Amino acid sequence: MLLRILSIIFPVFAVTGIGYGYARWKRPDMTFANQLNMDVFAPALVFWALADKPLEIMAFRDLAIGGTAVILGSGLLLLPLLPLLKVHFKTFLPPMMFNNSGNMGLPLALLAFGEQALQAAVVLFMIEMLLHFTVGLYIMDHRTQLSRVFRMPIIIATIAGLAFGIGGWQMPEPIANTIKMIGQVAIPLLLFSLGVRLLSVNLQDWHIGVLGAILCPLSGVAVVLLVSPFLELSPMQAGLLLVYGALPPAVLNYIVAEQYNQEPDKVASIVMLGNLGSLIAIPAVLYFALPR
Repeated sequence: MLLRILSIIFPVFAVTGIGYGYARWKRPDMTFANQLNMDVFAPALVFWALADKPLEIMAFRDLAIGGTAVILGSGLLLLPLLPLLKVHFKTFLPPMMFNNSGNMGLPLALLAFGEQALQAAVVLFMIEMLLHFTVGLYIMDHRTQLSRVFRMPIIIATIAGLAFGIGGWQMPEPIANTIKMIGQVAIPLLLFSLGVRLLSVNLQDWHIGVLGAILCPLSGVAVVLLVSPFLELSPMQAGLLLVYGALPPAVLNYIVAEQYNQEPDKVASIVMLGNLGSLIAIPAVLYFALPR
């Protein structure tokens, strides 16, 4: 089991580490690559995952409920602790709620549960993205225009993929293979970009980062354990939701904090130390989540 867990987590952290090492050597500007990933590669991956096979939407109903509960429940669970932590809720709660379901969640799902888990992982990823760009931005600024969410390429790709999957429409094989090939760029580039991004993080506020690294997976897993008895999940979905609950904060939290000038240095520390802490949290959760 330990060897199996190592074979799952090693590629994820190795590619991230390569990105970090390359960033120390070359100091690359990943702005264009990240934009390309969000506008082309990730939307292609999402569309292909949803449209490649007929999608029984009701089969993912309880998983979607569980994913939503993890995000919103983590925030509600930790809200009473904020006076003790002496940190602003706009700084601390979003990284605790919005996890790394893209950079880390998608590759972990594929490596741990196989390609049959990709549709389920994409469902969780899209829930996290949709809530981040609606609830998350509303937390930052109540005046944020949420209508722009539906102009994002990844949301458009999700709607189109759902239409194909639910409708049972088949793409011509040459087109399907082209979209799949483009989408396959997304996951390694997400991990590589995560490593590059971590180089720019300073650890000035490491105390709050350590607290976040502990509380993020604890709150997520606690919500999963609370809601799972009320959900009808397949063994694969139950394991995937448990891993989802233990994921570290998404790098996007730092980008959003920077955009809204919401103590970005503190958020950066929370994100970096949270992702480093997942070296402990993810293997521990995989031990219980993987099918025997």
